[in-house]
Amino acid sequence: MKQYNVIIIGGGAAGFFAAINTAELNPLLKVAILERGKEGLQKVKISGGGRCNVTHAEFIPSELTQNYPRGEKELLGPFHTFMTGDTMAWFEARGVPLKIEEDGRIFPESNSSQTIIDCFLQEAQKHNVDVLYSENVKTIKPNTSGFNIETTQSVFKSDKVIIATGSSPKLWKLLETIGHSIVPPVPSLFTFNCDDKRIKAIPGVVAKQVTVKVLGTNLISKGPLLITHVGFSAPSILKLSAFGAIELAKRNYKFDIEINFIDRDYKSCLDDLKNHKQELAKKTIYKFPQFQLPKRLWQQLVLATGLEEDMRWAEVNKIEMETLAKQLTKAVFKIDGKSTFKEEFVTAGGVNLKEINFKTFESKLIPNLYFAGEVINVDAVTGGFNFQNAWTGAYIVAKHIC
Repeated sequence: MKQYNVIIIGGGAAGFFAAINTAELNPLLKVAILERGKEGLQKVKISGGGRCNVTHAEFIPSELTQNYPRGEKELLGPFHTFMTGDTMAWFEARGVPLKIEEDGRIFPESNSSQTIIDCFLQEAQKHNVDVLYSENVKTIKPNTSGFNIETTQSVFKSDKVIIATGSSPKLWKLLETIGHSIVPPVPSLFTFNCDDKRIKAIPGVVAKQVTVKVLGTNLISKGPLLITHVGFSAPSILKLSAFGAIELAKRNYKFDIEINFIDRDYKSCLDDLKNHKQELAKKTIYKFPQFQLPKRLWQQLVLATGLEEDMRWAEVNKIEMETLAKQLTKAVFKIDGKSTFKEEFVTAGGVNLKEINFKTFESKLIPNLYFAGEVINVDAVTGGFNFQNAWTGAYIVAKHIC
């Protein structure tokens, strides 16, 4: 039986961050990471399109928490202890300069996730963290002196255990066997599938600022919209998928959305169209996009109104004008299914938040059992926020243990 003071189950972002900080804060502790795969940090590797979106440039805790559909209330206190600025300082102190992009996302200056992976591996080695691969955990048994952990290869004994496995159904089941309750997982970050002739011929088109509503719900979001070869993506859609994860799962991902492509209300849009009829009377509607819309999108919405390609503004009647205003501000699309957002897969669900002490991220049910990252029922919108949850939880756990 191999004995440690602290064992971290899960060799991902939260696992390495917890292990490194624990070993650095208290060098006397013997620390190990148990990773079920042949190599760890795979989610770090693919995140941000291979660049690793480390965190997001949001420096006020109460505003940062608004990016978490599940966990907003619980993370407010922890973010006062460790958040974006602390994350940036941590990496830069270890030789990883970061940069803030225009949209607020923060990446390593190298534009490579390998920089983050190398940092973790070097720091783990520097602080004598044992990183053990192909250790697939089979059982976790609490006892009066700590925990016994059995893997497919070995048996371990540890005073304290940190669960940092991310969204792992197998580990969730193990946690249920020792008394924790699990909120059933559903996908959280995904794109919307839509087969509509208005968008079928224009994949790659981006509308810079739209408002999207899920009809029949209170779900609404604003931001860029990307038309893809299967439907819709980009921040406006991903935010809806995160905040509506449970509701949209109940609907089996079949629902209607209403898109305002110009971020203007119907009446002001109609007033502008009436002005165009006067001021642009001789111009062809189809050829000259309005409201700063991408040309191909404008043309599809004009055709959807029933207007001919050679029709001029002077020829448009009242009903056609109203129909075009609706296409621009109240266009309804049927959504039929979802697709995973790139290679990143985030779920809502995990360890019930009521069973965790968020001052320490320790289990309220089992002493010396801790959680970090997406193993708990916390998830976020895209943009580095899920990683920030991982860094914050892992750091607070390490600080408490030491």
